[in-house]
Amino acid sequence: MPVRTVIERGLHGKRAVAFSLDWQGWNRGAKTPELALETLETYRERYQPVADLAGLGSEFAAAGPLEVVEDRVGTGSTDFWGISFSPSSTEQGPLGEAELERGLTILQACWTFFDDVAAGVSLEMRKGPRGGGRDRTRIIRHTLRTESEDFAKQVGLRNAEESALTPEGLRKHRETYLAAIRDYNAGKVKRQMRSWTLPFLIRHSAFHTLDHAWEMEDKDLSGKAAAQEGS
Repeated sequence: MPVRTVIERGLHGKRAVAFSLDWQGWNRGAKTPELALETLETYRERYQPVADLAGLGSEFAAAGPLEVVEDRVGTGSTDFWGISFSPSSTEQGPLGEAELERGLTILQACWTFFDDVAAGVSLEMRKGPRGGGRDRTRIIRHTLRTESEDFAKQVGLRNAEESALTPEGLRKHRETYLAAIRDYNAGKVKRQMRSWTLPFLIRHSAFHTLDHAWEMEDKDLSGKAAAQEGS
């Protein structure tokens, strides 16, 4: 089956994003829609381990070509960051139980992949062309805090600052986050999201986790990540 794919263009056409509707986290940006689609395709192999962790490896390996089912204009942030910041017309709710659980299974696979990468890469990361860039600790802190302190608010969770930065705190956050997503889908959360939707939240959480996992792999100085990819 073709992979249902959405193109999201920035308001001023400076950047674009291509993402899969069925494989949360498989999402790449570039300067043009064409380049975004090309880049997304090149990440097919890198996404395979995530599908494997989700128990969906055979299904993903058999997936067909990318098929654009929607071409839309996003927000100003799409231009600036090259990231999707709003839901497509398909990403509405509530979700059926099977679709919800599939998305959450993939999200948990993204978490596992992130944790495995973080445990195997170097503490210091390869710097950018101007010498800037975060080390491993700062990437991990940013990823975990953004999800637990910002994304979680969308489904009614209020976590204390840095509470997800300990192993027990991270385990608790992830458990309560999944439970809150299920409650929101069931209509048990009174405060509704204004501009986000539940499918977008799941996709964006998966993307943010994977994006920084791949960043660590790309900037790893130990060679471990490269060796794992080639194995």
